[in-house]
Amino acid sequence: MNDSAATGPEKTVTACLVIIGNEILSGRTRDANLPFLAIELNKIGVRLMECRVIPDVEDVIVDTINAVRRRFDYVFTTGGIGPTHDDITADAIAKAFGVGISENAEAVDRLTRYYADPALFTAPRRRMARIPHGASLVDNPVSVAPGFRMENVFTFAGVPMIVEGMFHAMKHVLVGGRPLISRTIRCSQPEGFIAEKLGAVQDHHPDTEIGSYPAFRQGKPSVSLIVRGTDPAKVQAAIDDLLAALTTLDAEPEEIPVT
Repeated sequence: MNDSAATGPEKTVTACLVIIGNEILSGRTRDANLPFLAIELNKIGVRLMECRVIPDVEDVIVDTINAVRRRFDYVFTTGGIGPTHDDITADAIAKAFGVGISENAEAVDRLTRYYADPALFTAPRRRMARIPHGASLVDNPVSVAPGFRMENVFTFAGVPMIVEGMFHAMKHVLVGGRPLISRTIRCSQPEGFIAEKLGAVQDHHPDTEIGSYPAFRQGKPSVSLIVRGTDPAKVQAAIDDLLAALTTLDAEPEEIPVT
């Protein structure tokens, strides 16, 4: 990671999520970790800029990790650190960093205490104690088997409850910038009718992002406009201009309160 990530409030601190798992790509399992991480990272001023979904293939994992860890301040991976034969993420991360992998004494100790009956601490479960050399452990308050950190890469399990527990256990080490503010305006005209005015407002407010999301409400077209930015005053200025522009189009704009 670039050590300057978060040296000042204006710096945009970036992150990438790598979702690892054939079950996601096959459609059998729906990912729930992306929205959770995007929301939680934004709270501490880290922008999730990219997400990749890749299979349980070692070379693909290695190439992906090596590509994204150089581009983003933080990288998070989910999936592939369980006890089965297709859980190969730890080995792939070790290979990406050019280090070895073996049982970690602290991880073994945690799992030994968790599985108090030695008969339950089976060889497959013992695989979850294999950690790349030089990595630090990420606590797992749900089921004990740890994740780990290699430089700016954080490796989590894939189960959403465990991902949430791991993230909250380690988020104190993340250094972010200014959180992204998000506000919403809803209007009663279709996108095509408001597009020109919308584009003009966006051009006038380059430091904010204005997204347009069409929908049907009560059988009629409507649009939700999401205004995002890190400066409250600039976001407010964009909101004011949007409300004024949409009013001239009889679009009945209203700001949706944050809940």
